[in-house]
Amino acid sequence: MKTPITRDSLPGLRQDIVFEESFNDSTLVFHTTWGLFSPREVDSGTKLLLEHVDVAHNARILDLGCGYGALGLPLAATNPGAHVTMVDKDFVAVEYCKKNAELNNLSNVEVVLSNGLNQVADGDFDVVITNLPAKSGKELYYLMFYDTQARLKPGGSFYIVTITGLRGFVKRTFNEIFGNYSKLKQGPVYTVAMAKR
Repeated sequence: MKTPITRDSLPGLRQDIVFEESFNDSTLVFHTTWGLFSPREVDSGTKLLLEHVDVAHNARILDLGCGYGALGLPLAATNPGAHVTMVDKDFVAVEYCKKNAELNNLSNVEVVLSNGLNQVADGDFDVVITNLPAKSGKELYYLMFYDTQARLKPGGSFYIVTITGLRGFVKRTFNEIFGNYSKLKQGPVYTVAMAKR
């Protein structure tokens, strides 16, 4: 039986949630809070995507919708020669992502409060990654996909994980915008896909 939430339990709920996750040879500490996506652990979709991302050691990487840093920070830790730009439109997510980058001594990270890419300085990326929010609507997806296509270097890769129910939409839309689509892994819950510019 779950413990009921009462007024007396509220101070505890206001404390940071803290956990560790291991990625390859790196163990990272994450601080999160209620209201952020998957606050108690890195979700299985993110882990699946990280298993399939191919990143050069000196790549310029963009984490689109970074949350508290579950995608971009592991890539920064395991690729110290890379530069990772992490963006989110939620200021709470951005603050926690900055905190987690500092706690894990990751100096190759830049965290930006931005609605999509509208606050991201000029420059193109070798890799763009995102854990696509499941219920944001096709309008946001099209904005994200077209913005990504415009900011990828020629030959650059866009990696995405989404609930498997959206795989048909992603395939059609990637083919429409990028002219190609590769399914890297499909499971019962999540699908990892990629498009190239």
